[in-house]
Amino acid sequence: MFKPLSMVALLSCFAIGFANAAINQTKGDFEDKFRQLDESLPTPNVYRNAAGEPGHEYWQQQVDYQIKAKLDEQKRRIEASEQITYHNNSPDTLKYLWMQLEQNKFRNDSMSAMTTTFGGIGNRGPATASASSDKPAQLSLGALRRQQFTDDHDLGFDIQSVTDSNGNKLKFTIVGTNMRIDLPRHLKPGKKTVFNIDYAFNIVEEDAVTARSGYEHFPDDEREGGNDIFLLAQWFPRLHAYTDYEAWTNREFIGRGEFTLEFGNYEVELTVPADHIVSATGELQNPKNVLTSTQRKRLKQAEDAERIVFVVTAEEALENEKEGTDATKTWKFSANNVRDFAWASSRKFMWDARGHQQGGDDQPLVMAMSFYPKEGGKLWEKYSTESIIQTLEVYSRFSFDYPYPVAQSVNGPVGGMEYPMITFNGPRTELQKDGSRTYSQAEKRFLISVVIHEIGHIYFPMIVNSDERQWTWMDEGLNSFLDGVAGREWDPSIPWGVEPRDVVDYMKSSNQVPIMTQSDSVLRLGPNAYTKPAAALNILRETILGRELFDFAFKEYAQRWKYKRPTPSDFFRTMEEASGVDLDWFWRGWFYSTDHVDISIDKIYKLRLDTHDPDIDFARQRQEELDKPESLTDIRNKAEGRKLWIERFPDITDFYDENDRFTVTNKERNAYQKFLSKLKPWEKTALERAVKEDKNYYVLDFSNKGGLVMPIILELTFADGSVENQYIPAEIWRRTPKAVSKLIITDKDKELVSVTVDPHWETADVDVSNNHYPPKIIPSRIEAYKTKKRSGKVYRDIMQDIKTELKTYDEDDIEEDDNN
Repeated sequence: MFKPLSMVALLSCFAIGFANAAINQTKGDFEDKFRQLDESLPTPNVYRNAAGEPGHEYWQQQVDYQIKAKLDEQKRRIEASEQITYHNNSPDTLKYLWMQLEQNKFRNDSMSAMTTTFGGIGNRGPATASASSDKPAQLSLGALRRQQFTDDHDLGFDIQSVTDSNGNKLKFTIVGTNMRIDLPRHLKPGKKTVFNIDYAFNIVEEDAVTARSGYEHFPDDEREGGNDIFLLAQWFPRLHAYTDYEAWTNREFIGRGEFTLEFGNYEVELTVPADHIVSATGELQNPKNVLTSTQRKRLKQAEDAERIVFVVTAEEALENEKEGTDATKTWKFSANNVRDFAWASSRKFMWDARGHQQGGDDQPLVMAMSFYPKEGGKLWEKYSTESIIQTLEVYSRFSFDYPYPVAQSVNGPVGGMEYPMITFNGPRTELQKDGSRTYSQAEKRFLISVVIHEIGHIYFPMIVNSDERQWTWMDEGLNSFLDGVAGREWDPSIPWGVEPRDVVDYMKSSNQVPIMTQSDSVLRLGPNAYTKPAAALNILRETILGRELFDFAFKEYAQRWKYKRPTPSDFFRTMEEASGVDLDWFWRGWFYSTDHVDISIDKIYKLRLDTHDPDIDFARQRQEELDKPESLTDIRNKAEGRKLWIERFPDITDFYDENDRFTVTNKERNAYQKFLSKLKPWEKTALERAVKEDKNYYVLDFSNKGGLVMPIILELTFADGSVENQYIPAEIWRRTPKAVSKLIITDKDKELVSVTVDPHWETADVDVSNNHYPPKIIPSRIEAYKTKKRSGKVYRDIMQDIKTELKTYDEDDIEEDDNN
């Protein structure tokens, strides 16, 4: 099946291979895929050392907030004041402070609004349709709704005053979504300053503008009056981070790049309608003032319950919806060592809770809680809080014990967003005509996966505090990898989107940019920031390092940077230093390039040792001659019954009718003995052993068509039906990254019949058609694993559809159904 060569030919084959390499790798053409990454990374220093650890002079700022806010439900407006204490832990003297004003993004004169393109790649939310050259431009109703909402409302922060601790006005300058506060006295290292801001803003309707927070209005129906759910995030002016690697991280907020923040302590008072239930970052400080005795009792019961306990039941929430009130209550929350604060408020909320007993000294009890309206129904009741606890169990195994007292999932208009101790998650049930609520399998899967993902974000980046606006993959990619681990331990049949096979289409697309691209410049955020880095880490864990080395190194990274601010270089260096494996080639290929994986097996040569023993070699040559296909002419002559001349006249024969060119004579035998006599003892021993073992020698030729070097994973199938796997490290490409050859030796009874590269699709190889030798017919890779995409609410709701009665149709019925 494979082309046989002699051992002499084997040596010739290698000589030719190296000669070709010398020809192909001409001056300037060689690309070192294994060049050390430290040449591209920031130089280690006293703040971040060469091992990827915080240096001995590592520092970060601290910002503490005291906030009092009131929700005006009728006006859908926040009125608030905050006192901010800024601790300068840096070695630098600061002349001014930079604040984040993310609500200003919704202003019509914001950079986000002015630079939004009409259609095109990368648009999110109710964007306009693509204005391609061969189709007329179209404007969606969603785009019209957004434009009308922003025109009709005064959006953005209303900064009413900025004063120091003595009430003196401070000069401030608003620059888009940023605000610079000029300090009357320079803030020296080790000192702190206190100042106050009074502000307000009108809350956006999330469904109209597609935001990370906002309100959702539920219109009147036959069961209760319309009400709102309020999700509040990016709701107060916050300090930009001041870092050792960039100083002020005051990049304009356009919408995609998330938030870079400082840790601090929060004391927050939230005044809301008295019949609202509030979920927030932190621990509730005044339960006796805002909860009934029954609710407090239920909350206590939930601490050691085996399943959820309702603090506010569905019936109580439904009754709440029917009433309105002008009275208010003030909920007080305290949160220590967090980098942000978010909250939710509504009279629609039911509230369930269950204690997660994780043990340990820091936070042995964590209250997992979910807040959702009746629209969440049994879907939320069954899966939200349980998904929280599953996340805490798995993520803690890979990092550290969850350090906060609560972990919350809140249903509202935001599809999925994370903040310290609280997450916003979107899926819910559908009200049917019979009054029941059902949900599709897709909605069930979405809820479980989004809760795991967003709760996972509390670890990354809410605790391991990476710079999301600059390096989106450091929170989304790492978190997507871990939510895939947690998710597959929940239900592996859910498509988690983190397998190598999930990224192949993107890796060969023309819209790819390097993972290290800043978030606002990424063309396709989903595959670039989520899927590709998650798949890369999955490959690193399962294929390159193995679970033991990877898990140790990843946990070391998480614990080193808990409550600190890592950069990509810190992650790369930690993973190498803690695993003991040089991964520079991996980071270069996967994170800094747009190369893809496409390793082709081009040829296989079967080699045979020339023993120089004529009795062995001539017999082999005779058999090789006999094994060649028989001449078609000879086959047809036999079929016609034609006899050979020597068969017709056997008396006319000679010596050569009994002996051929493969007949051995003593001349050849004497030459063989002379050859042996000239061998050194070790040469003779090696030759005799090789002759005795009579092994098979195969040379496999590979080419790297995608440019991304990866290990070569082989499945070898033998004539006896056995199968063996072989792993060749990526370093095989270090000298010739475009093509390599590999010698494989097998026992004489293990004859190779076929070879498959990457048999389990674990390297994200984009073209499996060239992964087989001999070539084989393979089904479409896309059809083999990719489910059909659906848009909008067109998922099959089997829970509802199964109730459908079987009908017998006549023409009138068909016409009536078509009209409906």
